Amino acid sequence: MINSLRDLLPIIVVVAFFQLAILQQPVPDLLDLLVGALFVVLGLTCFVYGLEISLFPVGESMAFAFARKGSVFWLLVFAFALGFGTTIAEPALIAVADEAAKVMAHGQIIDNTKTERDDYALGLRISVALSVGLAIVVGVFRILKGWPIHMMIMAGYLGVVFMTSIAPDEIIGIAYDSGGVTTSTITVPLVTALGVGLASSIRGRNPIVDGFGLIAFASLFPMIFVMGYGLLV
Repeated sequence: MINSLRDLLPIIVVVAFFQLAILQQPVPDLLDLLVGALFVVLGLTCFVYGLEISLFPVGESMAFAFARKGSVFWLLVFAFALGFGTTIAEPALIAVADEAAKVMAHGQIIDNTKTERDDYALGLRISVALSVGLAIVVGVFRILKGWPIHMMIMAGYLGVVFMTSIAPDEIIGIAYDSGGVTTSTITVPLVTALGVGLASSIRGRNPIVDGFGLIAFASLFPMIFVMGYGLLV
């Protein structure tokens, strides 16, 4: 809890400074804010502790198990399912997809009905989840083959630039934000643990050099897929 409070302290100081020194206004609902801050500290503490005792060990142990099994097919299927499953449940993505649907409806790009908004948001989430699943497959295949990550990342961003040039203006910002929100609370721990565990279990691979980089693919592919989704929809 002390570590969590220390991590949140800069945010508290910034908000308090601008509220009291710049805006020169009293803090509204101070008691509610203090109670809420306490809940945030408790939640962050439980979340970090849960990562340490559950998600990280699970990701690493499954990576070791698949490496011992020696089945590339099932390893890639697991990588895709892990990327898809963690992303479709990502709270940040749900929030961005819902907000994007509201803005699209307000801009008369889609019909302003609950069904249309829900369908658009769901389609956006599925597009991002599919892209992250494919991104993790590519990242795992890179670890298996030992390919240099920088060449693949540069090729991916060339794809982003090309898609940006042909995608509708309304979808570009959403696509770029979608690349950011995928790397959040659920996806990052499991995907990172998978990469490090896999690189640690394969002879000739370095966990530091080869184990990291999956998150970069998980940020890159959604931008391309969402702009493709914008072209179709």
